[in-house]
Amino acid sequence: MEIGSIFLILALLILVGLFIARPIFERKAVPVVSLEDHELSGLLAERDRILTALQELDFDHALGKIPAEDYPLQRAGLLRRGADLLRQIDEFGALVPEGDFEARIETAIAARRADTAPVGDGAGGREPRTGAPAGAGLVTVVDDELEARLAARRRERQDRSAGFCPQCGRPVQKSDRFCPKCGAALA
Repeated sequence: MEIGSIFLILALLILVGLFIARPIFERKAVPVVSLEDHELSGLLAERDRILTALQELDFDHALGKIPAEDYPLQRAGLLRRGADLLRQIDEFGALVPEGDFEARIETAIAARRADTAPVGDGAGGREPRTGAPAGAGLVTVVDDELEARLAARRRERQDRSAGFCPQCGRPVQKSDRFCPKCGAALA
């Protein structure tokens, strides 16, 4: 082997080694989450879980899956646990100063405004989406993309709609053979 090819192989190995080791040398800032924020997040997640469990229990009771004698006991237990969670969440609200929430909101609004840009026809006319005088409102590309996705989703859901349940009046889809609310057979 020639000395030139050895140096070429060594250079390639060094470059590959540096590329692979790059994540070790680059340290990204890890967001600091306080213990209180972590506990509050856990309580909010538990609250959402309890609400979902209550909805499912009510739905199952309406369909007759839960015996009538078990339903009040299960519902009372979930409501009691939910009330305890709400008290704990309220205690966290009392521990956090009022100005802290306002500062967070103001920071979020400032960041949102920094991402927006005025849209107009440049000649003092009207804005294309709102019809307001140019410069009177702010429109973002992100909002336009989101609106387009929402409109497409609404059209898709309307295409799947088949009408209403003859027994309870809830909307049903074309693929439904039974009403999702009351369980009545659909024609």
